Amino acid sequence: MALSRANRLRHRQDFTAVYQSGLRRNAPHFALRALRQPSGAGVMKTAEVMPTRIGISISQKVSKRAVIRNRIKRRIRAAIRQMLPRIAPGWRLVIVVRPIAVECDYGQILRELEQLLAEAEVLNGHQRGNLL
Repeated sequence: MALSRANRLRHRQDFTAVYQSGLRRNAPHFALRALRQPSGAGVMKTAEVMPTRIGISISQKVSKRAVIRNRIKRRIRAAIRQMLPRIAPGWRLVIVVRPIAVECDYGQILRELEQLLAEAEVLNGHQRGNLL
């Protein structure tokens, strides 16, 4: 099951805005770029909060084989889906995958993403839980 359409970062200008203005957090296998969306963004009413939108950036430097890159993306999406109820609304997030991430199993991905989101204060309560 994929991330819902409302939770996906899809447009180039969204990725560019996060890269240019977002805060940065780094871990051995991933980097996180996070940008809080303005409260009145888009055509929604200001009382409504925009859902958090997430994009994954993985280059061919990670692996030349698309099968491997897609497997990593599926694992990241599964970890994000598991954490989504705890992620605060109104953020744009880009997860950048580093070449060393090829060695990661699902548990490592989950722990590292949770750590990055807690450091960026994107998780509700800002504390790390135990998802495993």
